[in-house]
Amino acid sequence: MLFEDSSIQAADVPPEDQPLAARMRPASFAEYAGQQHIIGPGKMLRRAIEADTFTSVILHGPPGVGKTTLAELISTLTASHFERLSAVTARVADVREAISHAVRRRRHPGKRTILFIDEIHRFSRSQQDVLLPDVEKGVIRLIGATTENPFFQIVGPLISRSQVFRLEPLSADELRAVAERAISDPRGFPDLTITLRDDAMDFLVQVCEGDARRLLTALELAVNSSRRTGADSVTIDLETAAESIQQKALNYGDDGHYDTASALIKSMRGSDPDAAVYWLAKMLEAGEDILFIARRIVIFAAEDVGNADPRALSLATSAMQAIHMIGLPESRIILSQAVTYCATCPKSNAAIKAIDKAIGDIRKNRVQPVPMHLRDAHSSAGRQTGSGEGYKYPHDFAHGVVDQDYLTVPAIYYEPANIGYEARLGERLEQWRAWRRQQQGMQDAGGKETASPGHEAAPGLAD
Repeated sequence: MLFEDSSIQAADVPPEDQPLAARMRPASFAEYAGQQHIIGPGKMLRRAIEADTFTSVILHGPPGVGKTTLAELISTLTASHFERLSAVTARVADVREAISHAVRRRRHPGKRTILFIDEIHRFSRSQQDVLLPDVEKGVIRLIGATTENPFFQIVGPLISRSQVFRLEPLSADELRAVAERAISDPRGFPDLTITLRDDAMDFLVQVCEGDARRLLTALELAVNSSRRTGADSVTIDLETAAESIQQKALNYGDDGHYDTASALIKSMRGSDPDAAVYWLAKMLEAGEDILFIARRIVIFAAEDVGNADPRALSLATSAMQAIHMIGLPESRIILSQAVTYCATCPKSNAAIKAIDKAIGDIRKNRVQPVPMHLRDAHSSAGRQTGSGEGYKYPHDFAHGVVDQDYLTVPAIYYEPANIGYEARLGERLEQWRAWRRQQQGMQDAGGKETASPGHEAAPGLAD
């Protein structure tokens, strides 16, 4: 049988052969580190587990934060049979067989089954669809674990039948507690006294970035590489701790991708170049597509800087073109220049507000016809209908400004911010609008149009 015979559980491996992370699996909520926002006393998931009333659950979060551990703990506390599949290797046939075993197990000996699927986002749509009927009927209690955002990677019907919980990286204090328990609990290093110096502890807690499994793996390597034959004690100093840790691998799945990009944009919008460069560095170190970064900067330059500094869009576009020709590692310099410039620019979102407001009018209200004098007069049909008649060519008037209607129903969409270059554009625009209002008043009173306003550039306008 697939699960009874060929699936090897941790309990089938002698404790001395199991890695430290497996030996230290919590047996109760008291031993479980972190995630108090979902399994703390009185929290919904904790109540459902203790009352044995939970249905199916999707756990998502970065590696080493306790997803598998929590699934096994739930199985222990609810006296359920625990079956585990890896979505990396499992087939549809494996899923069907697991469900078949669960049905027989429920009939005799009457035991419920938790089907734990690790890396569930790796399942194809058809594999996920196979689970739906039996999850809905309660044949199995599904616990899916994923490092990706389930709302992007898991089919909607399965999400709607499950409770979704986000697990967060462990805090420094929580990691410290994990390490202290590992060196003091007999399950960790029996018959061995471990001294972990403060600076070594601080280093491991810092460099493991909330990943308890990485911490325990490094601690085990440090202990095993330091113990001497016949010795009953080991001291771990900073140098040993540093040697035991592997090169940092950033947690950067879908959540990391979108969250870090969001942090980059919001830091630039908040005019914090230091934070913006930090998030840029994280994206680069995680292997983010540099063209994706460049495109986001170009969009930011138009959306959040706009005409407060029109040079931002030119610089961002030039940066995007330059990285096509340069590539990494030098492209990091180009991106850094673009990010720091945009972060320190005056900010205006008047351009996006203008177009979104205009689009809103197009969608909600009756679409305005093009005024006759603005229509194309070059076609034969246009000439027959009088298109273009009465159009005033602005360049024929002083300063290139003339009073004529450009919308059938006047509206104001572009409202420049009073900051940076856009403040000057606002002054110019208001001067034109005031002059047009004056002309309209004079025409209503039977007067003649006066010369267009003197709107020469204000001091520094061309800077």
